Amino acid sequence: MTANAVVNPLPRQERTESISDPVATMVRLVRDTWAFVEPHAGRVAEFFYATLFSISPATRELFPVNLQVQRARLLRALVHVVQLVDRPDDLIPFLRQLGRDHRKFGVVASHYEAVGMALLAAVKQYARDAWTDDVERAWAEAYTIMARAMLEAANADDGPAWWTGTVVERQRLTRDLAVVRVQPDHPVPYQAGQYLSVETPQRPRMWRYLTPATAPREDGLLEFHVRAVDRGWVSRSIVATAQPGEVWRMGPPMGRLRVDRKAGRDVLMIAGGTGIAPMRSIIEHLAQWGSNPHVRLFYGGRVRADLYDLEHVQDIATTNPWLTVIPVLETESRIATAERGTLADVVTRHGAWPDHDVLVSGSPPMIRSTVSRMLVAGTALDHITYDPFTVD
Repeated sequence: MTANAVVNPLPRQERTESISDPVATMVRLVRDTWAFVEPHAGRVAEFFYATLFSISPATRELFPVNLQVQRARLLRALVHVVQLVDRPDDLIPFLRQLGRDHRKFGVVASHYEAVGMALLAAVKQYARDAWTDDVERAWAEAYTIMARAMLEAANADDGPAWWTGTVVERQRLTRDLAVVRVQPDHPVPYQAGQYLSVETPQRPRMWRYLTPATAPREDGLLEFHVRAVDRGWVSRSIVATAQPGEVWRMGPPMGRLRVDRKAGRDVLMIAGGTGIAPMRSIIEHLAQWGSNPHVRLFYGGRVRADLYDLEHVQDIATTNPWLTVIPVLETESRIATAERGTLADVVTRHGAWPDHDVLVSGSPPMIRSTVSRMLVAGTALDHITYDPFTVD
Protein backbone atom coordinates (compact mmCIF):
# COMPACT_ATOMS: atom_id res chain seq x y z
CA MET A 1 0.00 0.00 0.00
CA THR A 2 1.38 3.41 -0.89
CA ALA A 3 1.62 6.05 1.77
CA ASN A 4 -0.22 8.82 -0.02
CA ALA A 5 -3.14 10.73 1.47
CA VAL A 6 -6.41 10.76 -0.42
CA VAL A 7 -8.38 13.98 -0.56
CA ASN A 8 -12.08 13.72 0.09
CA PRO A 9 -13.57 17.22 -0.05
CA LEU A 10 -17.26 16.42 -0.31
CA PRO A 11 -19.57 17.11 2.64
CA ARG A 12 -20.66 13.93 4.36
CA GLN A 13 -24.35 14.58 3.89
CA GLU A 14 -23.78 14.77 0.13
CA ARG A 15 -22.36 11.27 0.08
CA THR A 16 -24.81 9.34 2.26
CA GLU A 17 -28.00 9.98 0.33
CA SER A 18 -29.67 7.19 -1.68
CA ILE A 19 -27.67 4.32 -0.24
CA SER A 20 -29.01 1.22 1.46
CA ASP A 21 -29.47 1.15 5.23
CA PRO A 22 -26.75 -1.48 5.87
CA VAL A 23 -24.19 0.52 3.90
CA ALA A 24 -25.30 3.78 5.55
CA THR A 25 -24.89 2.16 8.96
CA MET A 26 -21.43 0.86 8.05
CA VAL A 27 -20.34 4.29 6.81
CA ARG A 28 -21.68 6.03 9.91
CA LEU A 29 -19.92 3.63 12.28
CA VAL A 30 -16.60 3.95 10.45
CA ARG A 31 -16.75 7.75 10.38
CA ASP A 32 -17.89 8.12 13.97
CA THR A 33 -15.12 5.82 15.17
CA TRP A 34 -12.46 7.66 13.22
CA ALA A 35 -13.70 11.02 14.53
CA PHE A 36 -13.12 9.64 18.04
CA VAL A 37 -9.66 8.28 17.19
CA GLU A 38 -8.34 11.03 14.92
CA PRO A 39 -6.93 13.28 17.71
CA HIS A 40 -4.50 10.42 18.41
CA ALA A 41 -3.64 9.83 14.73
CA GLY A 42 0.12 10.00 15.28
CA ARG A 43 0.09 7.27 17.91
CA VAL A 44 -2.43 5.27 15.90
CA ALA A 45 -0.02 5.34 12.96
CA GLU A 46 2.90 4.19 15.11
CA PHE A 47 0.81 1.32 16.48
CA PHE A 48 -0.34 0.46 12.96
CA TYR A 49 3.18 0.16 11.54
CA ALA A 50 4.49 -1.73 14.55
CA THR A 51 1.62 -4.20 14.25
CA LEU A 52 1.97 -4.54 10.48
CA PHE A 53 5.70 -5.25 10.60
CA SER A 54 5.17 -7.70 13.44
CA ILE A 55 2.41 -9.60 11.62
CA SER A 56 4.17 -9.54 8.24
CA PRO A 57 7.88 -8.59 8.42
CA ALA A 58 8.09 -8.80 4.61
CA THR A 59 5.91 -5.71 4.27
CA ARG A 60 8.76 -3.59 5.67
CA GLU A 61 10.42 -3.82 2.26
CA LEU A 62 7.46 -2.02 0.66
CA PHE A 63 8.33 1.21 2.47
CA PRO A 64 11.30 3.60 2.40
CA VAL A 65 13.99 3.24 5.03
CA ASN A 66 13.00 6.51 6.73
CA LEU A 67 9.34 6.46 7.77
CA GLN A 68 9.47 9.74 9.69
CA VAL A 69 8.06 11.93 6.92
CA GLN A 70 5.22 9.69 5.89
CA ARG A 71 4.42 7.77 9.05
CA ALA A 72 0.73 8.66 9.04
CA ARG A 73 0.15 8.77 5.30
CA LEU A 74 -0.72 5.14 4.66
CA LEU A 75 -3.10 5.05 7.60
CA ARG A 76 -4.71 8.31 6.50
CA ALA A 77 -5.11 7.01 2.95
CA LEU A 78 -6.69 3.78 4.14
CA VAL A 79 -9.15 5.61 6.35
CA HIS A 80 -10.17 8.07 3.64
CA VAL A 81 -10.75 5.30 1.13
CA VAL A 82 -12.73 3.28 3.66
CA GLN A 83 -14.89 6.36 4.28
CA LEU A 84 -15.79 6.51 0.58
CA VAL A 85 -17.54 3.15 0.44
CA ASP A 86 -20.92 4.86 0.00
CA ARG A 87 -19.85 6.13 -3.43
CA PRO A 88 -19.14 2.85 -5.27
CA ASP A 89 -19.45 4.37 -8.75
CA ASP A 90 -16.53 6.65 -7.94
CA LEU A 91 -14.63 4.45 -5.52
CA ILE A 92 -14.49 1.10 -7.33
CA PRO A 93 -12.91 2.38 -10.58
CA PHE A 94 -10.35 4.29 -8.50
CA LEU A 95 -9.58 1.21 -6.39
CA ARG A 96 -9.11 -0.87 -9.51
CA GLN A 97 -6.61 1.66 -10.81
CA LEU A 98 -4.92 1.70 -7.41
CA GLY A 99 -4.72 -2.11 -7.38
CA ARG A 100 -3.03 -2.15 -10.76
CA ASP A 101 -0.68 0.60 -9.61
CA HIS A 102 0.31 -1.40 -6.51
CA ARG A 103 1.70 -4.21 -8.63
CA LYS A 104 4.95 -2.23 -8.76
CA PHE A 105 5.50 -3.06 -5.07
CA GLY A 106 5.03 -6.79 -5.49
CA VAL A 107 1.95 -6.64 -3.25
CA VAL A 108 0.21 -10.02 -2.81
CA ALA A 109 -2.97 -11.19 -1.08
CA SER A 110 -1.24 -11.85 2.24
CA HIS A 111 -0.07 -8.22 2.36
CA TYR A 112 -3.66 -6.97 2.06
CA GLU A 113 -4.68 -9.30 4.87
CA ALA A 114 -1.86 -8.08 7.11
CA VAL A 115 -2.65 -4.41 6.41
CA GLY A 116 -6.31 -4.99 7.26
CA MET A 117 -5.47 -6.71 10.53
CA ALA A 118 -3.05 -3.93 11.50
CA LEU A 119 -5.56 -1.23 10.59
CA LEU A 120 -8.32 -2.70 12.74
CA ALA A 121 -5.92 -3.36 15.61
CA ALA A 122 -4.64 0.23 15.58
CA VAL A 123 -8.09 1.81 15.48
CA LYS A 124 -9.36 -0.57 18.18
CA GLN A 125 -6.41 0.29 20.44
CA TYR A 126 -7.34 3.97 20.54
CA ALA A 127 -11.12 3.69 20.13
CA ARG A 128 -11.21 1.89 23.48
CA ASP A 129 -14.82 1.70 24.73
CA ALA A 130 -16.13 3.05 21.40
CA TRP A 131 -14.98 -0.19 19.75
CA THR A 132 -17.90 -2.60 19.68
CA ASP A 133 -18.68 -5.76 17.73
CA ASP A 134 -20.77 -3.69 15.30
CA VAL A 135 -17.94 -1.19 14.81
CA GLU A 136 -15.42 -3.97 14.19
CA ARG A 137 -17.75 -5.55 11.65
CA ALA A 138 -18.22 -2.20 9.87
CA TRP A 139 -14.48 -1.57 9.58
CA ALA A 140 -13.84 -5.12 8.41
CA GLU A 141 -16.56 -4.92 5.74
CA ALA A 142 -15.37 -1.54 4.48
CA TYR A 143 -11.75 -2.65 4.25
CA THR A 144 -12.77 -5.90 2.54
CA ILE A 145 -14.58 -3.94 -0.19
CA MET A 146 -11.43 -1.91 -0.77
CA ALA A 147 -8.96 -4.79 -0.71
CA ARG A 148 -11.08 -7.06 -2.92
CA ALA A 149 -11.42 -4.45 -5.67
CA MET A 150 -7.70 -3.69 -5.64
CA LEU A 151 -6.58 -7.31 -5.60
CA GLU A 152 -8.98 -8.42 -8.34
CA ALA A 153 -7.77 -5.63 -10.61
CA ALA A 154 -4.12 -6.40 -9.90
CA ASN A 155 -4.60 -10.09 -10.67
CA ALA A 156 -6.42 -9.30 -13.94
CA ASP A 157 -3.78 -6.90 -15.27
CA ASP A 158 -1.16 -8.44 -17.55
CA GLY A 159 0.58 -5.17 -18.49
CA PRO A 160 3.90 -3.95 -17.08
CA ALA A 161 4.03 -3.18 -13.36
CA TRP A 162 6.10 -0.08 -14.20
CA TRP A 163 7.92 1.69 -17.01
CA THR A 164 11.44 3.12 -16.87
CA GLY A 165 12.42 6.45 -18.36
CA THR A 166 15.45 8.71 -18.54
CA VAL A 167 15.45 12.35 -17.51
CA VAL A 168 16.46 14.43 -20.52
CA GLU A 169 15.95 17.92 -19.10
CA ARG A 170 15.26 19.81 -15.89
CA GLN A 171 14.22 23.43 -16.36
CA ARG A 172 14.03 25.30 -13.06
CA LEU A 173 11.46 28.07 -13.40
CA THR A 174 11.62 29.41 -9.83
CA ARG A 175 13.23 28.44 -6.56
CA ASP A 176 10.47 25.91 -5.87
CA LEU A 177 9.21 24.99 -9.36
CA ALA A 178 10.75 22.93 -12.14
CA VAL A 179 9.72 21.37 -15.44
CA VAL A 180 11.20 17.91 -15.89
CA ARG A 181 11.10 16.01 -19.19
CA VAL A 182 11.45 12.23 -19.17
CA GLN A 183 11.91 9.91 -22.15
CA PRO A 184 10.40 6.48 -21.37
CA ASP A 185 12.08 3.39 -22.76
CA HIS A 186 8.65 2.38 -24.05
CA PRO A 187 5.61 4.69 -24.41
CA VAL A 188 3.44 4.88 -21.29
CA PRO A 189 -0.22 4.28 -22.31
CA TYR A 190 -1.79 7.18 -20.42
CA GLN A 191 -4.74 9.29 -21.49
CA ALA A 192 -4.66 13.07 -21.42
CA GLY A 193 -5.46 14.19 -17.86
CA GLN A 194 -4.24 11.04 -16.08
CA TYR A 195 -1.39 10.92 -13.56
CA LEU A 196 1.41 8.44 -12.82
CA SER A 197 3.21 7.28 -9.70
CA VAL A 198 6.91 8.09 -9.96
CA GLU A 199 10.01 6.83 -8.13
CA THR A 200 13.29 8.72 -8.43
CA PRO A 201 16.80 7.40 -7.62
CA GLN A 202 17.23 10.03 -4.88
CA ARG A 203 14.24 8.66 -2.93
CA PRO A 204 13.95 4.90 -3.41
CA ARG A 205 10.54 3.41 -2.54
CA MET A 206 9.06 6.88 -1.99
CA TRP A 207 6.60 6.89 -4.88
CA ARG A 208 4.74 10.11 -5.58
CA TYR A 209 2.05 11.02 -8.10
CA LEU A 210 2.88 13.40 -10.96
CA THR A 211 0.70 14.38 -13.91
CA PRO A 212 2.07 14.66 -17.47
CA ALA A 213 1.40 18.20 -18.65
CA THR A 214 1.31 17.23 -22.32
CA ALA A 215 -1.01 15.02 -24.32
CA PRO A 216 0.43 11.64 -25.37
CA ARG A 217 3.04 12.17 -28.09
CA GLU A 218 4.35 9.92 -30.82
CA ASP A 219 7.84 9.99 -29.31
CA GLY A 220 6.43 9.16 -25.83
CA LEU A 221 8.15 12.12 -24.13
CA LEU A 222 6.63 13.07 -20.75
CA GLU A 223 6.70 16.55 -19.23
CA PHE A 224 6.13 16.96 -15.49
CA HIS A 225 5.59 20.22 -13.57
CA VAL A 226 6.92 19.77 -10.05
CA ARG A 227 6.55 22.21 -7.16
CA ALA A 228 8.65 21.69 -4.03
CA VAL A 229 6.33 21.58 -1.03
CA ASP A 230 7.11 21.85 2.67
CA ARG A 231 8.46 18.56 4.03
CA GLY A 232 8.13 17.12 0.52
CA TRP A 233 11.19 14.90 0.28
CA VAL A 234 10.46 13.76 -3.26
CA SER A 235 9.27 17.04 -4.75
CA ARG A 236 12.09 19.04 -3.18
CA SER A 237 14.74 16.62 -4.40
CA ILE A 238 13.31 16.64 -7.95
CA VAL A 239 13.24 20.43 -8.14
CA ALA A 240 16.73 20.82 -6.68
CA THR A 241 18.72 17.84 -7.95
CA ALA A 242 17.05 15.97 -10.84
CA GLN A 243 19.66 15.57 -13.57
CA PRO A 244 19.65 14.42 -17.21
CA GLY A 245 20.61 10.77 -17.42
CA GLU A 246 19.00 9.57 -14.21
CA VAL A 247 16.43 6.81 -14.53
CA TRP A 248 12.91 7.08 -13.10
CA ARG A 249 10.33 4.36 -12.66
CA MET A 250 6.69 5.14 -13.45
CA GLY A 251 3.63 3.13 -12.43
CA PRO A 252 0.43 2.56 -14.44
CA PRO A 253 -1.68 5.62 -15.33
CA MET A 254 -4.52 6.61 -13.03
CA GLY A 255 -7.20 9.28 -12.85
CA ARG A 256 -10.66 10.28 -14.11
CA LEU A 257 -10.11 13.78 -15.50
CA ARG A 258 -11.22 13.77 -19.13
CA VAL A 259 -13.52 15.51 -21.60
CA ASP A 260 -16.21 13.57 -23.42
CA ARG A 261 -16.51 15.36 -26.77
CA LYS A 262 -19.75 13.49 -27.52
CA ALA A 263 -21.55 14.38 -24.28
CA GLY A 264 -23.02 17.58 -25.68
CA ARG A 265 -22.03 19.66 -22.65
CA ASP A 266 -19.62 22.57 -22.39
CA VAL A 267 -16.67 22.22 -20.03
CA LEU A 268 -15.49 24.23 -17.03
CA MET A 269 -11.85 23.65 -16.02
CA ILE A 270 -10.56 24.96 -12.68
CA ALA A 271 -6.79 24.74 -12.16
CA GLY A 272 -4.68 26.02 -9.29
CA GLY A 273 -0.88 26.24 -9.63
CA THR A 274 0.58 22.99 -10.99
CA GLY A 275 -3.00 21.75 -11.27
CA ILE A 276 -2.73 23.22 -14.76
CA ALA A 277 -0.85 20.07 -15.85
CA PRO A 278 -3.83 17.74 -16.47
CA MET A 279 -5.91 20.58 -17.93
CA ARG A 280 -3.15 21.51 -20.38
CA SER A 281 -2.78 17.86 -21.36
CA ILE A 282 -6.51 17.59 -22.08
CA ILE A 283 -6.55 20.90 -23.97
CA GLU A 284 -3.63 19.80 -26.16
CA HIS A 285 -5.48 16.57 -26.86
CA LEU A 286 -8.67 18.42 -27.81
CA ALA A 287 -6.70 20.73 -30.12
CA GLN A 288 -6.37 17.82 -32.55
CA TRP A 289 -9.97 18.52 -33.61
CA GLY A 290 -11.39 21.69 -35.08
CA SER A 291 -14.73 21.35 -33.31
CA ASN A 292 -14.99 20.83 -29.54
CA PRO A 293 -17.27 21.69 -26.64
CA HIS A 294 -16.64 25.23 -25.40
CA VAL A 295 -14.00 25.03 -22.66
CA ARG A 296 -13.60 27.78 -20.04
CA LEU A 297 -10.37 27.46 -18.07
CA PHE A 298 -10.05 29.38 -14.79
CA TYR A 299 -6.34 29.29 -13.96
CA GLY A 300 -5.56 30.69 -10.53
CA GLY A 301 -2.89 31.33 -7.95
CA ARG A 302 -1.93 33.62 -5.13
CA VAL A 303 0.57 35.70 -7.14
CA ARG A 304 1.56 36.08 -10.80
CA ALA A 305 4.40 33.54 -10.52
CA ASP A 306 1.86 30.82 -9.68
CA LEU A 307 0.42 31.20 -13.20
CA TYR A 308 3.71 30.09 -14.74
CA ASP A 309 2.07 28.33 -17.72
CA LEU A 310 -0.43 31.06 -18.57
CA GLU A 311 1.21 32.15 -21.83
CA HIS A 312 1.26 28.59 -23.13
CA VAL A 313 -2.47 27.97 -22.67
CA GLN A 314 -3.26 31.46 -23.95
CA ASP A 315 -1.30 30.68 -27.11
CA ILE A 316 -3.42 27.56 -27.62
CA ALA A 317 -6.56 29.67 -27.17
CA THR A 318 -5.53 32.09 -29.93
CA THR A 319 -5.89 29.36 -32.56
CA ASN A 320 -8.73 27.42 -30.92
CA PRO A 321 -11.86 29.55 -30.50
CA TRP A 322 -13.55 26.87 -28.38
CA LEU A 323 -11.09 27.68 -25.53
CA THR A 324 -11.38 30.67 -23.17
CA VAL A 325 -8.69 31.26 -20.53
CA ILE A 326 -9.49 33.35 -17.42
CA PRO A 327 -6.54 34.09 -15.11
CA VAL A 328 -7.35 34.50 -11.40
CA LEU A 329 -5.10 36.13 -8.78
CA GLU A 330 -5.69 36.30 -5.04
CA THR A 331 -3.33 38.99 -3.77
CA GLU A 332 -2.18 41.06 -6.74
CA SER A 333 -3.44 42.35 -10.08
CA ARG A 334 -0.37 42.38 -12.33
CA ILE A 335 -2.47 40.86 -15.15
CA ALA A 336 -4.97 43.33 -16.54
CA THR A 337 -7.42 40.62 -17.55
CA ALA A 338 -7.17 38.68 -14.28
CA GLU A 339 -10.16 38.31 -12.00
CA ARG A 340 -9.48 38.95 -8.31
CA GLY A 341 -10.09 36.43 -5.53
CA THR A 342 -9.70 32.74 -4.85
CA LEU A 343 -10.75 30.25 -7.50
CA ALA A 344 -13.73 29.30 -5.32
CA ASP A 345 -14.76 32.98 -5.13
CA VAL A 346 -14.41 33.72 -8.81
CA VAL A 347 -15.93 30.55 -10.22
CA THR A 348 -19.04 30.70 -8.02
CA ARG A 349 -19.36 34.43 -8.74
CA HIS A 350 -20.24 33.35 -12.28
CA GLY A 351 -23.07 31.09 -11.02
CA ALA A 352 -23.69 27.35 -10.73
CA TRP A 353 -22.51 26.42 -14.25
CA PRO A 354 -25.55 24.35 -15.26
CA ASP A 355 -25.10 21.95 -18.17
CA HIS A 356 -21.31 22.04 -17.79
CA ASP A 357 -18.93 19.21 -17.02
CA VAL A 358 -16.62 20.54 -14.29
CA LEU A 359 -12.99 19.42 -13.89
CA VAL A 360 -11.01 20.55 -10.83
CA SER A 361 -7.28 20.15 -10.19
CA GLY A 362 -4.89 21.72 -7.71
CA SER A 363 -3.80 21.49 -4.09
CA PRO A 364 -5.96 19.50 -1.65
CA PRO A 365 -7.22 22.65 0.15
CA MET A 366 -8.08 24.29 -3.18
CA ILE A 367 -10.04 21.24 -4.31
CA ARG A 368 -11.92 21.07 -1.00
CA SER A 369 -12.88 24.73 -0.94
CA THR A 370 -13.78 24.96 -4.62
CA VAL A 371 -15.89 21.81 -4.78
CA SER A 372 -17.67 22.63 -1.52
CA ARG A 373 -18.46 26.20 -2.65
CA MET A 374 -19.74 24.97 -6.01
CA LEU A 375 -22.08 22.48 -4.33
CA VAL A 376 -23.46 25.25 -2.15
CA ALA A 377 -23.88 27.43 -5.25
CA GLY A 378 -25.99 24.72 -6.85
CA THR A 379 -23.59 22.89 -9.15
CA ALA A 380 -24.70 19.29 -9.65
CA LEU A 381 -22.43 16.86 -7.83
CA ASP A 382 -22.46 14.33 -10.64
CA HIS A 383 -21.13 16.98 -13.05
CA ILE A 384 -17.98 17.61 -10.96
CA THR A 385 -14.87 15.48 -11.51
CA TYR A 386 -11.69 15.64 -9.45
CA ASP A 387 -9.10 13.01 -8.74
CA PRO A 388 -8.51 11.84 -5.17
CA PHE A 389 -5.33 13.81 -5.37
CA THR A 390 -2.31 13.09 -3.22
CA VAL A 391 0.07 15.25 -1.28
CA ASP A 392 3.84 14.94 -1.21
